[in-house]
Amino acid sequence: MKISRIARIGAIGAVAALALAGCAANEGGNAGGSTEPSDSTLSGSLDATGASSQEAAQQSWVAAFQTANPDVTINYTATGSGTGRENFIAGSSNFIGSDRAFDAEELEAGGFGSCASDEIVEIPVYISPVAVAFNLEGIDELNLDGATLAGIFSGTITKWNDPAIADQNEGVALPDQAIVPVHRADASGTQETFTKYLSAVAPDVWTYEASDEWPLSTGEAGDGTSGVVDAITNGSGYIGFADASRTAELGQVAVEVEGEYVAYSAEAAAALVEASPLEEGRSDHDLAFAVDPAAAPAGSYPIALVSYLIGCVEYDDAETAGLVKAYFEYVASAEGQDASAEAAGSAPISDSLRDQINTAISAIVTE
Repeated sequence: MKISRIARIGAIGAVAALALAGCAANEGGNAGGSTEPSDSTLSGSLDATGASSQEAAQQSWVAAFQTANPDVTINYTATGSGTGRENFIAGSSNFIGSDRAFDAEELEAGGFGSCASDEIVEIPVYISPVAVAFNLEGIDELNLDGATLAGIFSGTITKWNDPAIADQNEGVALPDQAIVPVHRADASGTQETFTKYLSAVAPDVWTYEASDEWPLSTGEAGDGTSGVVDAITNGSGYIGFADASRTAELGQVAVEVEGEYVAYSAEAAAALVEASPLEEGRSDHDLAFAVDPAAAPAGSYPIALVSYLIGCVEYDDAETAGLVKAYFEYVASAEGQDASAEAAGSAPISDSLRDQINTAISAIVTE
């Protein structure tokens, strides 16, 4: 089964169309949940760092929130998830974006310098496919299963005309050309999402644990999402992985799931996440998904990024707490989710998940 790029772009376009309709339907609301200028009493500034995958969404969220709250300034710098988490621990970011939640060991260690206590809020607000993108002249799409992708990125499949690739792409004129796999140079939740997929679906080929740091010295490294995309764009024979919102101009891989090849789309990524439980043993204000790519249902896209906003339950400054709470409420709102869908092709969260997220946000102490 082969899915055309037109169909894939059409799916993202449908999400954008719904976003525009949703924005038109959402008028009024409180200062944090409307893009219309208002008599907002919010003022002050927030500094945030983190996931580069969220960059386009953050730009749309910040612009809308500042329009509704003209005395507020939010500075979000796309440093990568790993640096964002380090900054949150060091106390230099009021909140962060991260392509993974803090793990159990990190939560146990605590010491979040941005917070007045070790209690944090983690909410999944950005769900997006991680695309596998490539640059081969004259080829826009390829079908690949997990074992083949694992072989490419581990270095055991080194030529584009390798039988493992050719057998899944009948009729495609694959060149006798070296494959150059590209990974992230920095610690990245996108990278952890991808390596988790490889280790889950092809453990005999990809013998490394899921990690936000690349376990091999081979291939080429790119700094941040932009670095990976630039390397693929400028390198014939290159292949890599990145948030799908940044790869539309590159060749795309449809990934095998239950015997069929599934191209990325917001809807297919959402289907994977919706089928996944929340991790056990966390508080009501710590919502981390336990996504298992090996259990991806038919029709879902198995490499889906669940990216989080992370803040404190308690801040030293009540004004900061109020700004973070209001911003998180806007991002999680239907209007905020539609804005990121339009800007980045992400999948809006469901109403039931929004209810859980709003419960988590309510834990932020503002008095």
